[in-house]
Amino acid sequence: MLSTDLARRLLDAGLIWSPMPGDRFVVDRPGVDADVFYLADMTVEVHDFVGGSVIGFNGVTEWALDSVALEETLWLPREDQLRSVLGHDFVGLGLQDSEYAVVALLGGAPQTFTHPDADTAYGLALLAVLRHRR
Repeated sequence: MLSTDLARRLLDAGLIWSPMPGDRFVVDRPGVDADVFYLADMTVEVHDFVGGSVIGFNGVTEWALDSVALEETLWLPREDQLRSVLGHDFVGLGLQDSEYAVVALLGGAPQTFTHPDADTAYGLALLAVLRHRR
């Protein structure tokens, strides 16, 4: 799973979250930022209001949190979501020295990003691509 540090760097680099069921996220507040939540139609839903979107917790959590503003959350994208955002800049995934190796195009040139965790290898590649696109 992607670390909150890498997720925050992706956000800062311009990664935009359009919440969908199955997405993982943390509440970006001290004391609860280690708990990973999943959007689900019946338990944790996105509610859109005129003033902005909130994520509502529908009475199934053990602690008192009714809702949180979308801006107070941090998306932890999955491997397939990261690959999708890479789009045409994604070249391939393989193994290199027992680590996952994601090959992505930066300025038309292939570059390899490795990590023992596939999500993180994809995240590092996407971070470089987003920074290069700026």
